[in-house]
Amino acid sequence: MSQYQEDIHNLDNLKAAYGAAWGAISPESAARMKAQNRFKTGLDIARYTADIMRADMQSYDQDPAQYTQSLGCWHGFIGQQKMISIKKHFQSTKGRYLYLSGWMVAALRSEFGPLPDQSMHEKTSVAALIAELYTFLRQADARELGGLFRELDDARQDGDELAAKAVQNKIDQFQTHIVPIVADIDAGFGNAEATYLLAKRMIEAGACCIQLENQVSDEKQCGHQDGKVTVPHEDFLAKIRAVRYAFLELGVDNGVIVARTDSLGAGLTKQIAVTHKPGDLGDQYNSFLDCEEVALDEMQNGDVVINRNGKLLRPKRLPSNLFQFRSGTGEDRCVLDCITSLQNGADLLWIETEKPHIGQIAGMVNRIREVVPNAKLVYNNSPSFNWTLNFRQQVFDSMSAAGEDVSAYDRANLMSAEYDATPLSVQADEKIRTFQADAAREAGIFHHLITLPTYHTAALSTDNLAKEYFGEQGMLGYVAGVQRQEIRQGIACVKHQNMAGSDIGDDHKEYFAGEAALKAGGKDNTMNQFG
Repeated sequence: MSQYQEDIHNLDNLKAAYGAAWGAISPESAARMKAQNRFKTGLDIARYTADIMRADMQSYDQDPAQYTQSLGCWHGFIGQQKMISIKKHFQSTKGRYLYLSGWMVAALRSEFGPLPDQSMHEKTSVAALIAELYTFLRQADARELGGLFRELDDARQDGDELAAKAVQNKIDQFQTHIVPIVADIDAGFGNAEATYLLAKRMIEAGACCIQLENQVSDEKQCGHQDGKVTVPHEDFLAKIRAVRYAFLELGVDNGVIVARTDSLGAGLTKQIAVTHKPGDLGDQYNSFLDCEEVALDEMQNGDVVINRNGKLLRPKRLPSNLFQFRSGTGEDRCVLDCITSLQNGADLLWIETEKPHIGQIAGMVNRIREVVPNAKLVYNNSPSFNWTLNFRQQVFDSMSAAGEDVSAYDRANLMSAEYDATPLSVQADEKIRTFQADAAREAGIFHHLITLPTYHTAALSTDNLAKEYFGEQGMLGYVAGVQRQEIRQGIACVKHQNMAGSDIGDDHKEYFAGEAALKAGGKDNTMNQFG
């Protein structure tokens, strides 16, 4: 017996137990509403999606071709449409998640208006967006199941048992739109207690995976901007433990923590680490500081010095009161960050890089895996990279190194459209196409994401529409460029009333009021023009 049929049976017995007072209640209608709201709380979602993500991580360990992907979201509707599209095109959500970007929350969801990615936005808006995303995904479940229930009723009314059985099988095998969300908690929005409290709120909203970075909370910068400041390892580990305690307290025992290091592009620290003996973690952190040896009589007023191997060293201190790392130490610091995080409770790594280069990433991952063999990465396929220029230059350099003739190309100007059809650009595009699969195989990347895709697609599509609609094309700019494409590509939103829940509401009205229900989906509903 399927869950749907079992629910009908149980509700039928419950109705009988309450007698005539429940006479107007339909067990099948109640079972349908229950199926359309499978996940009752955010914690139900967090536990369910954590299981999915852990299983996917295990599959990747067995076969790197089983990497996962996601796209960033800044609104519940955007996340909903991603998953509806994925189910439409691929009939499965397996290996496909959503990403919640702190950058997009700051830029698009703050009550202050657009803000830079510097943890200046309201931290509660992060958890609120997680809850919103899952509200829209649950509505996608309700909408699709509602359509199947209406198909089932039509088949029964027509006496078509074969069709009814086929629809019933779709209901029984229904795959939810609920998928894991990799959720960005920035640098934790304060001290470890603040991180713990916000992590709890995010988990209660449904997050099974929290991404935490090793920057200073009150100096936090976007990973692709300058001026990044990291914290000593012990400070970062305290926040990793805070997130783990939050998961455990709420019963999401297999919640996933992504430890992100910004050390590759971060040349500054706010603190000199505490160290108790040579070679400990604090000593290793301090060993990367840009220092000069000083004698006691050379010290100046306000100097900070450290004792290292019996020598007095004065770290370079900037007017900002920050300390500077030695140039060229970024990769070594990244590797130490990653190993330390995995050895102290993190599950996945995130290395923020300045370009999408598999060789660079693999070089660091191979060093990490010498200590932690199953180390895996989440990687930002960032819109901050100029992918076209980067890969054309990579191909140019490899051709040049191989002795091939590259005289037809200007390396500094390879973004130019004049190169679009050249062999170099065709080769570069192929490398971009296979980047995720190649990096999953060669550089240990388990999860690929694009942080801000819909920020850019919304801007591009709006620009095109505005140009056409307010220009000579007028209404045809909308009809030809938007609506006609929706119809021909089978975009569900062409029936925007249905997407907003009108048909779900009609179903409920019929459950509640029977023949007296005043429904919106009758013959005069203009949505019927779309078939």
